[in-house]
Amino acid sequence: MAAVFLKTHKRTIYKHLLTLIWTRGTVRHGSVGSGRIEKVLIANRGEIACRVMRTAKRIGLRSVAVYSDADRHSMHTAMADEAYHIGPAASQQSYLCMDKILEVARKSKAQFAELCKQEGIIFIGPPSSAIRDMGIKSTSKHIMSAAGVPIIEGYHGEDQSDTKLQIEAARIGYPVMIKAVRGGGGKGMRIARTEAEFHEQLESARREALKSFNDDVMLIEKFVENPRDCSVQRRHQKIIEEAPGPGISAEVRQKLGEAAVRAAKAVNYVGAGTVEFIMDAQHNFFFMEMNTRLQVEHPVSEMITGTDLVEWQLRVAAGERLPLTQEQIVLSGHSFEARIYAEDPNNNFLPGAGPLLHLSTPAADQNTRIETGVRQGDEVSAHYDPMIAKLVVWGEDRSAALKKLRYCLRQYNHHSELFPEAKRPSDEELCQAALALILREKHDTQQFRNSSSDVFSPFASSNGRRLNVLQSRSMTLQLGDNKVEISITYNPDGSYSMQTRDGLFHVSGELQHEGDVTFLCCSVSGVLSRPKIVLLDNTVHIFSMEGSARVEVPVPKFLAGVSGSGTQGGAVAPMTGTIEKVLVKTGDVVQKGDPLMVMIAMKMEHTIRAPKAGVIKKVFFREGTQASRHAALVEMEEEEEASME
Repeated sequence: MAAVFLKTHKRTIYKHLLTLIWTRGTVRHGSVGSGRIEKVLIANRGEIACRVMRTAKRIGLRSVAVYSDADRHSMHTAMADEAYHIGPAASQQSYLCMDKILEVARKSKAQFAELCKQEGIIFIGPPSSAIRDMGIKSTSKHIMSAAGVPIIEGYHGEDQSDTKLQIEAARIGYPVMIKAVRGGGGKGMRIARTEAEFHEQLESARREALKSFNDDVMLIEKFVENPRDCSVQRRHQKIIEEAPGPGISAEVRQKLGEAAVRAAKAVNYVGAGTVEFIMDAQHNFFFMEMNTRLQVEHPVSEMITGTDLVEWQLRVAAGERLPLTQEQIVLSGHSFEARIYAEDPNNNFLPGAGPLLHLSTPAADQNTRIETGVRQGDEVSAHYDPMIAKLVVWGEDRSAALKKLRYCLRQYNHHSELFPEAKRPSDEELCQAALALILREKHDTQQFRNSSSDVFSPFASSNGRRLNVLQSRSMTLQLGDNKVEISITYNPDGSYSMQTRDGLFHVSGELQHEGDVTFLCCSVSGVLSRPKIVLLDNTVHIFSMEGSARVEVPVPKFLAGVSGSGTQGGAVAPMTGTIEKVLVKTGDVVQKGDPLMVMIAMKMEHTIRAPKAGVIKKVFFREGTQASRHAALVEMEEEEEASME
């Protein structure tokens, strides 16, 4: 991957998706912050919108946000100087609806150049022709080949029939990569390793591409096995990125940069953009695509070059010269970026929608950046990407940067290094959980006592004594399917003696609050510690540098709600999402692993398969409806049971 930043004098508009920025100002005079650009409309959401706003505010520009129903109370909406509603949660009816974006541009007077040049509007970005040519993968391949940029051979033709695509896949040779020509971010991309699975993967890629880009035209390329990379990926999406790319010589890096510049010049590119290459084990590289915008991972480039690429974009759009020439840019140190996602490690890392009940991050400093678009209490919507934040670190070399990354990741709430084995909390952690619960009880009692209006009530006594309170008690804690009893004695000095199955512990401590984070400052038999504590209803979450633990207080059966997720044997929704396609009907006979439904959640497609062989007794959802996590999708019965009815 190579970043390019070119400046010409061509400006025009494009009607495309994501990361669009329009500004209002005068075309001929001034510069950023002094009249040429006064206001920026950011036609995006989440983390990247917040990222642009931070730079805009720093250099004195007003920002305008757009938001959907789902983002009414989001962080990017709150950060902006102005915010405009543009429709329902679905991207196709809001963020991808260009007519609505343009209407906001008119209302906010942050209009764009080509349509209203006479009013002094500047579009921040490359020419529409460059975006169009580079945004269509098949077109970009032809242009790159003509410009002498190496490409992977494949089929980029107009005939999109299933038969033609399958013939071309056979000609190229399996495994092949099926890609949406207007795709990006891993959407609309599938690998077909054999001819037998080609059709299913093609249909899946088409559906996802249509939802994400409103276009389902595909290209077929040879899949490169074991490529070299500067990122760790899952489901074709980058999770960890680094710069500079490891194991690449200065000579190869120079060639990559030269090829990226040739690619940009071939389409008269303006502003910031990213050219992606794929490299084999022999360091041969081939053009993949050009993203005509700043990519998610642009901070790693900023960290090793000491630049602010968003500011550069704004200044170039204002007609200023680039702050530095290529010769003046020197790579310094090494940088990593890790994307922090709302996902469920116990559910194959599927995206998880819902409220962020607790969120704490590492402290930011000159070598650590936290790029985020959410706050504790915000909702992670099923309609958008599940990324919560980007953690970006810098070190003097790769080893130092990696050490810094690991240190900071441990400060996030993680689940036993992401791949947990079932681990019983230690006796010390059980004592910490019990202490946290006792301290919360004391706090709640004090709050009740303070709120009492009856000064003669025994609960309003200022000395804190309560009638009929025993000096010892038993507390039951739930560890998965097992229950653990702890005998607790209240000592005169305010400490506690806790008897577990394996020993007696002397415990004391207090809860300390720092912003939204709660710490338990405690001593367990003389060992001092200060873990983070999250108390949610009947559950205690303990986070320390050594790992994490979760302890529950059992809810009595007569108070427990009856779960509605049972299916009498069937399939359930693994996450909240929209039913895109129903593949079965009542009475159908299915085998284990057969596809039942296709769900779209957080811009990704998920196929729900039969957990066992049987007969479909009932289908609970129609296409286009929303299903909550763990909702029953279909009811199944054994084939013998169905034949007896």
